[in-house]
Amino acid sequence: MKKIVLIFTAGLLLYSCTTVPLTGRKSLSMVSNEEIQPLVNEEYKKAITANKNVTNTADGQRVVRVGQKMAKAVEAYLVAEGFQSLANDMSWEFNLLESDQINAWCMPGGKVAFYTGILPVTKDEAGIAVVMGHEIAHAVASHAGERMSNGMLLNGLLGGASSAMGQNPTMMQQILLQGVGAGSQLGMLSFSRKHELEADEMGLIFMAMAGYDPRQAPAFWQRMAAAGGGAPPEFLSTHPGPDRRIERLNANMPKAMKYYKQ
Repeated sequence: MKKIVLIFTAGLLLYSCTTVPLTGRKSLSMVSNEEIQPLVNEEYKKAITANKNVTNTADGQRVVRVGQKMAKAVEAYLVAEGFQSLANDMSWEFNLLESDQINAWCMPGGKVAFYTGILPVTKDEAGIAVVMGHEIAHAVASHAGERMSNGMLLNGLLGGASSAMGQNPTMMQQILLQGVGAGSQLGMLSFSRKHELEADEMGLIFMAMAGYDPRQAPAFWQRMAAAGGGAPPEFLSTHPGPDRRIERLNANMPKAMKYYKQ
């Protein structure tokens, strides 16, 4: 019986795997964006009203301008590479919130929020593009969905999100809320080292696709590390550390420059 269960689970995992654009990594995907988007929309609305919304200011419009430019480039890439359904899942939104926190985040579907506290570190539009690319990459790579899928698997909830809701609605609700960062003070996600480094790599290329110089990325992370003083800013509170990130960014620079020169 155990053997049958293992075979069934292995088959399910194989069937539920998806490919991350750009990196080609296979990731577990038992939750679709369509299933979680109503919750995401609700939580994003809560998050962007928790702080003063200053998107209509000059700084806010700069964030929106960079976000829209990058979203357009990313969608064009996704369509060209056969990820049309993923491009269709994106419902981009960009907001600037007034807060001293040195932070930014993105929920599934491309719901992005910047805090004004990070703008002195970004300095200019290229710096905003570094952060924007990283956050957009989390959405494009479906990192939240992958985290939810892992949570479902660990709790024995097999099948899609709808099926899992029928198996254990309370547990599934908790997994969904944790997966999109809902209920936290920041409304943000704390991703693993693997996801953070993947978002760095993809974000570097995304900013290059949109016409921003990817060579500005290591400089941004150096400023980010210095901004924390004795303690790292929230944006750097999860590993890997800035030195590791800069090392990886420089290693991926030749690939990003190919897109920047096109």
